[in-house]
Amino acid sequence: MKKIILLFSILIIAISWCFGQNSSVSYLKNGLNNLDLNVSGNGTSSVFAFGANHLHTITKNKKFRIGYGIRFNSSNGSGNFITAPAKLTSGVESPLVIFSEDKLENFDTIGISSFNVNSLNASIHLNYAFTKKWEVEFNIDAIGFSFGNAVNAQYQSSKRTIENVNQTANPTSFNLLLISDNDLGNLNSEIKIIYYFRNNWAINFGGNFIFNEFTTNNKLFKDNDRFRQKSFVPMIGVSYSPFKNTQ
Repeated sequence: MKKIILLFSILIIAISWCFGQNSSVSYLKNGLNNLDLNVSGNGTSSVFAFGANHLHTITKNKKFRIGYGIRFNSSNGSGNFITAPAKLTSGVESPLVIFSEDKLENFDTIGISSFNVNSLNASIHLNYAFTKKWEVEFNIDAIGFSFGNAVNAQYQSSKRTIENVNQTANPTSFNLLLISDNDLGNLNSEIKIIYYFRNNWAINFGGNFIFNEFTTNNKLFKDNDRFRQKSFVPMIGVSYSPFKNTQ
């Protein structure tokens, strides 16, 4: 909890400092900026995400924008985590991994009854404005770090005679966007529709695709210690764009 409060404080102070500097305000006005607070859940997993991003228009009509940001994610849930590394799940570590078939004979599972993973990541944003009130956006975490408490995990394998072996696992600490199962760590992505209902305020609704990953203290089958859970959950939230009326 202390780490979460510290991260929030750093993020809020940085945003406040930027908005309080004349040169920074001038830069921020040259684009579209958002503060986002989104929550999502499906009964077994949930995600709380708070972030800030800066978008630049790249077309003459100013409808298509790309940008970057920073986002704090807190993910909670339970369930099974399967073998994560692409070299095991498909045997392919190139971009072609997205077209490869799973090698189920390499899959193992750890079961976690309850977990919390927190991450702070830089994010990439693609945004398209249909009108002044309606937008659609896809964004995804690119790189960052994670932290959280160690958990007890039940290891299950069909390749060994031993099952339900107690393991200790921690959130994978380094996060990096690659492609599909080549990804490392804990990453969040959003697909959402944005509706500006009042001046600078908008409501977001869509979905989160969240990768949660734990690393066991021991190397297990195929010398693997990384296990991943993928979840798509419905999302709702709000955005504040302080300089939208200046665009």
